[in-house]
Amino acid sequence: MSDTLFGVTLPPRRPFSVPIQVIEEGAVTAWLVEDRSLPVVSLAWAWPGGAALDAPGREGAMAMAAALLSEGAGDLTNLAFADALRDAGISLGFSATRDSFDGSFRALSPALPEAIRLARLAMTAPRLDEAAIARVRARAVLGARQALETPAGLARRAYVSAAFPDHPAGRLSSPESLMATTREELREGLSRQLRRGGLLVAAAGDLDAAALRATLRALFDGLPEGAPDAPPRLPAPARFGVRVVPKAAGQATLVFGQDGLLPTDPDWEAFQVALRILAGGGFQSRLTKEIREARGLTYGIGAGLDLAFGRGVVTGQVQTDNATAGQVWELLRAEWAKMAAEGPTEEEVREAVAFLAGTLPLQFTDTRRTAALLLGLRQAGRAPEWLADRGQRLAALTRAQVAQAARRLDAAALSAAVAGEPQGL
Repeated sequence: MSDTLFGVTLPPRRPFSVPIQVIEEGAVTAWLVEDRSLPVVSLAWAWPGGAALDAPGREGAMAMAAALLSEGAGDLTNLAFADALRDAGISLGFSATRDSFDGSFRALSPALPEAIRLARLAMTAPRLDEAAIARVRARAVLGARQALETPAGLARRAYVSAAFPDHPAGRLSSPESLMATTREELREGLSRQLRRGGLLVAAAGDLDAAALRATLRALFDGLPEGAPDAPPRLPAPARFGVRVVPKAAGQATLVFGQDGLLPTDPDWEAFQVALRILAGGGFQSRLTKEIREARGLTYGIGAGLDLAFGRGVVTGQVQTDNATAGQVWELLRAEWAKMAAEGPTEEEVREAVAFLAGTLPLQFTDTRRTAALLLGLRQAGRAPEWLADRGQRLAALTRAQVAQAARRLDAAALSAAVAGEPQGL
């Protein structure tokens, strides 16, 4: 397909592909994109678990534990560990998301052995010094308190607790849960999480299959056998209508959503196109045109398909004056229902498909992003062929297929949590 710019016909677009190698080493399978253009190696890995392993009343514990892994390990204090990373030019980090526990590093090729050594040491011999726990806890408590002081944080908390009342996804950290978490609970959480089983790994950069196999052995063989407990599957979000959280503020924040699709659903990509047309980023979405441009009721509004616990969920957010909160909610629901009933236009489908297909190569512009994106595909249960065929599948979508997927947008199922002093709700 050729494009025209300022009257000049550009060369035809070449199909985009990423040469993914599937590498097996013992019980671990890794995806590799070999790129020798720069002497840089990035590795990303994850286990199921993360915040889903937090005990009730200890929300935020696994996020604290993840942050502590790079705060000293073995005979290296936190300062010595940081110096070792800096001296070798290594970026190393760990995090606990809603349903996974992640690690990653990026290093120059000559520093790969040192990156492996420090990452392995962090996972097998974390110090969990009391002073480090106090620092990490203080940062976490500050973040939790700030979230409780903003309409956006309050609305998000109210939304997830109402949508998933009996699931870990509905529980967020609080100052109280963070203060209650003990050093022993942090260590016990890490022992349940950091195992040789359940690993997903992705790598990109200046290494081949043999080097990756050696890396996998050196990095993970010191971990205990077994796998972390699998997080519970996410149910469909509860329909709860509108829940208001009173908060003295000049504006109200609405966090809204509905059920999405399983990643295996054949309408997955058509639904992504429909959702981009309705609520995607930029100034082309219908919600932006109707609520921002036509009426000036917000600076921005958007929604996307969020994948968590193996399920896609549609979530979005908008801020508006308290006096216009009810109007925004009605307009949002009306556009939601209109898209479900009428579907998109041919032009809207062409523009959305061109954007999604055209931005795909930009997501693989460096080794760190490539490794992270490959890991995300693995967590979604994709095969390498899914990425290879992505552009062709998008280009083959018709208006009728997108309209069919759009019918799964359900204004009646749309629920919202609103924080502020909203009127008209």
